[in-house]
Amino acid sequence: MSVWIGIDLGTQSVRAMAVAADGRVLGAAGRPLISHRDGPRHEQDPEQWWRELAAATREALRDVPPGLVRGVAVDATSGTVLLADRDGRALTPGLMYDDRRAAAEVDRVNAAGAHVWRQLGYQRMQANWALPKLLWLLRDAPSGVRLAHQNDFVNRRLVGHEVATDLSNALKTGVHLIDERWPSDVFDALGVPAEILPDVVRPGSTLGTVCAEAAAETGIPEGTAVIAGTTDGCAAQLGAGATRPGSWNSVLGTTLVLKGVTRELIHDPLGVVYSHRAPDGSWLPGGASSTGAGVLARDLPGRDLDALSDAAITRYGPARRPPVPTTYPLVSRGERFPFAAPEAEGFTLGEPADDVERYAAILRGAAFVERLCFDYLDLLGAPVDGEIILTGGATRSVFGNQLRADVLGRPVTLRENAEPALGMAMLAAGPAESSAGMVRTREIVEPSGADLDEPYLRFVEELEKRGWLPSNAADHARERTAR
Repeated sequence: MSVWIGIDLGTQSVRAMAVAADGRVLGAAGRPLISHRDGPRHEQDPEQWWRELAAATREALRDVPPGLVRGVAVDATSGTVLLADRDGRALTPGLMYDDRRAAAEVDRVNAAGAHVWRQLGYQRMQANWALPKLLWLLRDAPSGVRLAHQNDFVNRRLVGHEVATDLSNALKTGVHLIDERWPSDVFDALGVPAEILPDVVRPGSTLGTVCAEAAAETGIPEGTAVIAGTTDGCAAQLGAGATRPGSWNSVLGTTLVLKGVTRELIHDPLGVVYSHRAPDGSWLPGGASSTGAGVLARDLPGRDLDALSDAAITRYGPARRPPVPTTYPLVSRGERFPFAAPEAEGFTLGEPADDVERYAAILRGAAFVERLCFDYLDLLGAPVDGEIILTGGATRSVFGNQLRADVLGRPVTLRENAEPALGMAMLAAGPAESSAGMVRTREIVEPSGADLDEPYLRFVEELEKRGWLPSNAADHARERTAR
């Protein structure tokens, strides 16, 4: 039996998982991480990443025979960077994925790299992306510094020497995903010395092997292959098993995130969809909405959501589907996907009579946004006819899962385990066909036959009327509904 280690280096915690080829989790452990926030500032201590990662892997491997461990891969938060010296020691805190102190650098970045950002389909960078943060860090940097992404820092500790970065984590630092290299003309224009940049490889490439010092600290056997990882979002997609062209992982937690697989790069004129590069050279397009189930906790504080789900099933079962209000469940002001509208605000069509109806209205709105995302992806030319895999905290709701299948009019798949750490164990194990046995299906939810087209189109019309949803996207949603 062979065992692979996946490590999810997130925002709130680091989680390690030891997984066998058949998907059995032989050991798992997590350790909390502490952030320092102040306005636009969000930092973490890189030494904390390593310290807690080592503690988590030691615990996860406690009952795993060392001779079974074959490889390890680490994912990290997208756009988190720091400066290190040539020996890998951190010279700055880690500027986290949502740190926005580099806002003043964005216009310069977008002017210098406009031709590349357009070619890559995401049109422009944002204040929290890694390249503006790199410029901000370089203002007062001493000579001899090196750029490191969050997982570069720990991968270097694992192997004991300088490592390449992966295309996935380098996306927001401006790597040219088509050419698979840093765009030297852009970095020259921005005054970024080429020597501070790490080499770039695809996720799944071998970076080296675990050195003796790291083995002693982490419990990972010396000589274990260290595999280049991905961002946490891509790791979750791999863990969900969305690895074939046309398949999609829809993650509904606090917010809604869709990630899929295409053979060709998708270009989005709005820039709300952007693509990572997969280990096999295909593309992983996706988008993150500002809507989601986080509205349940905000609007129904203290309520038992499982009990509300049960009550909604009883009230709105297949044989009894009276009209239900629809809430546009915006977690915070402004929408990011499937349209860009900084001024967007949540609203409710109709008046919920009680908490059960309010609960159903929120999940109905989230399901309508999800369907609109697929309509928009279809408009862009992305294949959306493959498996739809639902993950995230909202899959606890039996009512919500059935509602989403009904709104989409398609079966949806639920997995037993779709953690990012599992995705990294799969990546460490090798090509998707080699690690497919690690993915376990919990349930496939079939649509009940309920017709929700009319309320969906009313919702689309309302978004268009408010000036948020472009007319071509609204028209395409109507056309797809009429097919």
